[in-house]
Amino acid sequence: MKNYLSRRDFIKLAGLGLGAMAFTRVSASDIDYRWDVFSQPRRLPQFPGSAIIGRVCEPDVDLRNRPTNNPNQNSSIGKLGADELLEWNREVLGNVIGGLPNQRYIETPRGYVYGSVLQPTKNIPNTPVTELPNGQGFWAEVTVPYVELAHEGTVASPWLQDHINYNFPPRLYYGQTVWIDQVRTSNGFPEYRWNEDANGRGYGYGGYGEFYWADGAGLKILTDADVSTINPDVDPNEKTISIDLDYQTLSCYEGAREVYFCRISSGKKYDPVTGLVTDAYATPAGSLMTYWKIISKNMTAGNEGTGYSTPAVPWCTFIASGGVAIHGAFWHNAFGERRSHGCVNVSPEDSKWIFRWTMPYVSLAAGEERRELPDHGTLVSSTETQF
Repeated sequence: MKNYLSRRDFIKLAGLGLGAMAFTRVSASDIDYRWDVFSQPRRLPQFPGSAIIGRVCEPDVDLRNRPTNNPNQNSSIGKLGADELLEWNREVLGNVIGGLPNQRYIETPRGYVYGSVLQPTKNIPNTPVTELPNGQGFWAEVTVPYVELAHEGTVASPWLQDHINYNFPPRLYYGQTVWIDQVRTSNGFPEYRWNEDANGRGYGYGGYGEFYWADGAGLKILTDADVSTINPDVDPNEKTISIDLDYQTLSCYEGAREVYFCRISSGKKYDPVTGLVTDAYATPAGSLMTYWKIISKNMTAGNEGTGYSTPAVPWCTFIASGGVAIHGAFWHNAFGERRSHGCVNVSPEDSKWIFRWTMPYVSLAAGEERRELPDHGTLVSSTETQF
């Protein structure tokens, strides 16, 4: 599902598949970040005021005075650090050379940024609760560009360890979903505790059991409406998914009628370490089926030299053996090009719609936030031209 890179490459190239770790070079705004003194989550910052806010997903991203990376035009006017935020004016067609399939640039008040490395986010703050509803934990979704985290307890995950090593603040990003098991008030601000393992409620598989505190204003409590089945009156046998690996698209059908369309990032056709062509990372073609769904999942595998660790991957709909899933990707915006290590990356919004529309139905009830019902899945046809 993810790329296998060296640890330093992880940090320099965050977001290259389902996997890349969310590790990046420290940007200028984060130089004062101190692990030894930072024990409380920071309040939400003043985010840009545009309807869509672009979050830079990689370090050392070029800011340009025109939508092109052609070196003959000398368009670079500066560099952007990971997690910098910009007002998103509009998407424009650019002139991208170097074999990159996406030609999109984002126009901002400061200049143009290549669209594949700018996550579109929103700033929708919430009124947090001051105690657990009915004394029970709840699922929550990040509705702001990012939320700062404060760790509690023992460091266990490679994800957090690398953040510490590179002095980069751990954050949750727009579209991620997490399990909250405690609420407290600190200096008048309600704070939520994210239980990364969730005591088996949705994580468990790959989780490290770490705890993090965050400003509750950045997290929306999920309700039954957030997971209710889309078009429940349609015969489940009439619902099918078509994935075109050539054109990197996904369509949802009810009978012969297309009801949803989005662009995807499927598995690479080459080894990201050696650069050689291989099918080892390719998304499988053929007749598949949605057999397991989970609201959020830690996806971790490999070792220090070749591995990945990404917590809280949202809205996972598994369609093939080996852990191949349709899931939300918040670490890039390169939909339309092959990028993952086998999974089908879509935007968090797209993954949530697909999660709700497909079978089996998954509720928020205890023990129901993940389900495996092979006999009641939605058929998926994945096609690719064979030469």
